[in-house]
Amino acid sequence: MLYLESFTFPDAEIETGYIMHILRRCYGSFYPFKILSRRRFERIDFEPVTILYGGNGTGKSTALHVIAEKAGLEREAPYNRTAFFEDYVAMCTMALRKPIPEGSCIVTSDDVFDRMINLRELNDGIEHRREAIFEEYLDNKTSKFQLRSMDDYEQLRKVVLARKRTQSRYVRETLGMDVRTFSNGESAFRYFTQKITEDRLYLLDEPENSLSPERQMELCQYIADSARFMGCQFVISTHSPFLLSMRGAKIYDLDSDPVDVRRWTELSNVRAYYEFFKQHQHAFEEE
Repeated sequence: MLYLESFTFPDAEIETGYIMHILRRCYGSFYPFKILSRRRFERIDFEPVTILYGGNGTGKSTALHVIAEKAGLEREAPYNRTAFFEDYVAMCTMALRKPIPEGSCIVTSDDVFDRMINLRELNDGIEHRREAIFEEYLDNKTSKFQLRSMDDYEQLRKVVLARKRTQSRYVRETLGMDVRTFSNGESAFRYFTQKITEDRLYLLDEPENSLSPERQMELCQYIADSARFMGCQFVISTHSPFLLSMRGAKIYDLDSDPVDVRRWTELSNVRAYYEFFKQHQHAFEEE
């Protein structure tokens, strides 16, 4: 599915004209100006899955945030927004194939990390509460409590429950199931599978963070299936060779000058992995 058809960023000449116009005042940074234009990255023509690849500082995340702002996408975590951000976005143009559906969003690594931190904090609270309920169970199990008025009904209910339940079942029913049932990687993967629903546009900023290679491959398949069968479109920034290998993905190489479309097997970090394993092939064959 295509919602975004193309997107253009201001070229170096337009940026220079803007900066010269405001040089009467002193600014330490003109971000996001002079980021994407350094390697003449001026236009994206989208596919159902479009990937922005490049090293740190090439502008992958910058491009995603600019597109998200122009498209009015939902977001959770704050991002680097300078006094010039809105002027830069206004200079960009966007062509749509179809209207962008409500609920479309950008998902960043900070969103995933915040989710895992929130789970840890929730679990910490549950641990403290569980200890109190252990003591409550023992007190209620041996209690000689008698109902004197309807105001005492809740306490009577707990006493009866403690007498009928084992300690673990009493705690489980009183507290609820502990949400700490997944590792960080599993929690991160579930975050994406729960976040991504049908008929949406999603911008994903380095979604491989916190994911094992196995989980990256699972996420790759989930994204591919969502694009093919669920009416979703994805724009992804990534270094992951597993995501870069996604069949049918269009990859913009932000390491090249000018930025150009490449096959995943041509990308520098993929070639580095390939050469490394090729050099150590004998070690695998010995096992």
